[in-house]
Amino acid sequence: MAEATSSGVHLVQIVAVLGAGVVAAPLFKRAGFGAILGYLAAGLAIGPFGFGVVSEPEVVLHFAELGVVMFLFVIGLEMRPSRLWGMRREIFGLGLAQVAACGALLTGLGLAVGLPGPAAFVAAMGFVLSSTAAIMQIMDERGETATPGGQRAVSILLLEDLSIVPLLAAVAFMAPAAGNHGPDWRSIGFAIGALALVVAAGRWLLNPLFALLSAARAREVMTAAALVVVLGTALLMQESGLSMAMGAFLAGVLLSGSTFRHQLEADVEPFRGLLLGLFFMAVGMSLDLTVIGAEWRIIILAVAAYMAVKAIGIFAVALAFGAGRREAASRAALFAQGGEFAFVLYAAALGNGIFDARTNAVMTTTVILSMALTPLCVLAMRRLLPAAAVDLTGIEAPDGLKGTVLMIGFGRFGQVVSQSFLARGLDVTLIDHDPEMIRAAEEFGFKVYYGDGTNLDVLRASGAGTARIVAVCINDRKAANKCVELVKAAFPNAGVLARAFDRGHALELLNADVDFQLRETLESAFAFGHHALQYLGFTQEEADETLAEVRRRDAERLALEQTSGFYAGRDLVLSNAPRPTPFTVPARHAKALNPAAEQLAASAGPSPGGGA
Repeated sequence: MAEATSSGVHLVQIVAVLGAGVVAAPLFKRAGFGAILGYLAAGLAIGPFGFGVVSEPEVVLHFAELGVVMFLFVIGLEMRPSRLWGMRREIFGLGLAQVAACGALLTGLGLAVGLPGPAAFVAAMGFVLSSTAAIMQIMDERGETATPGGQRAVSILLLEDLSIVPLLAAVAFMAPAAGNHGPDWRSIGFAIGALALVVAAGRWLLNPLFALLSAARAREVMTAAALVVVLGTALLMQESGLSMAMGAFLAGVLLSGSTFRHQLEADVEPFRGLLLGLFFMAVGMSLDLTVIGAEWRIIILAVAAYMAVKAIGIFAVALAFGAGRREAASRAALFAQGGEFAFVLYAAALGNGIFDARTNAVMTTTVILSMALTPLCVLAMRRLLPAAAVDLTGIEAPDGLKGTVLMIGFGRFGQVVSQSFLARGLDVTLIDHDPEMIRAAEEFGFKVYYGDGTNLDVLRASGAGTARIVAVCINDRKAANKCVELVKAAFPNAGVLARAFDRGHALELLNADVDFQLRETLESAFAFGHHALQYLGFTQEEADETLAEVRRRDAERLALEQTSGFYAGRDLVLSNAPRPTPFTVPARHAKALNPAAEQLAASAGPSPGGGA
């Protein structure tokens, strides 16, 4: 009975943790604060100082660190060795400069407030190591990871992750009980041997292993193997005295050139996302409100001072390495925090006598609060910063233009549409709001003007008042609707033709009385199906008849939807759902689909229902 009660309590905790994350993360993300702050708030709510559902957050945190491990493995999969070598200047130049500069500034701050030298150094370096998980999550949510600025941020994070190894060694060396013992050559040799083993396995063992497992066609075995690789490498690195995260990253780099890279990423991704969310919740659970209540003045000052001084150091280093002020300010807001490695470093400092219990509690709480404040700092920075200036060097704005056709938007869709107008010798005016697209188009002989089609003055300067048609080819639903609205109101003599994003957008454009609209994938999908039928053996005539019927159904359905709502005309959609009556493939089509089906149809005779 006791076991059942214990199991019930554990199940309640699991459900509470998952439920809190499921509720909080989407709410905070929808409110614009990001999922991370939601996870932190959820952890605080169910932790020892909230509802007390989880009383031992350190156990959850220890397990949830696997989310960071898997996250770095996925990052490693994207980093081929050649690409990593190409980033060496950013990693060992920019990254090292930021760690050194911020470490020196924060150590000076610690000494200024009366901390002993070793304690000031460890407190500073723990805060210097930003949260890889938090920063990567924020950049992923905003789609910035693959940008040049994002790649520089990744380089800094890699150097910070590598720094944990020498920092742990420094803590052991500075320990009061360390005496004058020399370096532990045995441990150093074991670490070097572990690295060599991982490199050798990644180069000569893992690809053949995954090829063998793939041939077995057992998906669950591939998933298990991916987890074994990630967690096994992390365990080996940990046992050798190195960082679990570094081991997982190294395993990912070694597998980045594998033909199974995408499969591995797909297998690990669900575990990575779940455990990473659990990690942030565990950080929220670890927030000790008792310490905050007793030391709140010191903690508030520590959070403000450490984040401000670190941000100043990051901003200065970014400018020194050629970043613009906007990128430097964004990086300062993103990195002005402590991270998960601080907990490891501070625990080591406490165990070695460098920190006392009070200093450890204050600094740990300072790091947690800085992580919680980071999404808010990033949000505030982005709203306060002026919009990035657009480089319009060599690009001309429209002014007093006239033409038969005004095309707004010159992306993939617009480029193809323009060919029909130009083939008939029509005078076409092209505008787009993407400078890079305009420059690329010029290399192919196009003259594209820079302008925003949702601006009435731009439309007037582009010749909308004299154009016979305005072709709205924007790949943005809201912008396209705004452009259509302006043209219909201000230039009623121009015909309006618009690209629709999907069926719902097509209905919106029809209700706006456009003269013609086309869903961007409709005709290509029709052509695809037409050719596929011929490939299967249907005649040209049969394929034409089928396509005509599909077109008729689609047009009739769209007309019904326009008058009776989005779900009208559902009966016109051909579905693969089970039919209520038997359905037989006509004999004349059976040969095209399957010779055996032809024989079956011929021998069966007429179907009970009289055929298809």
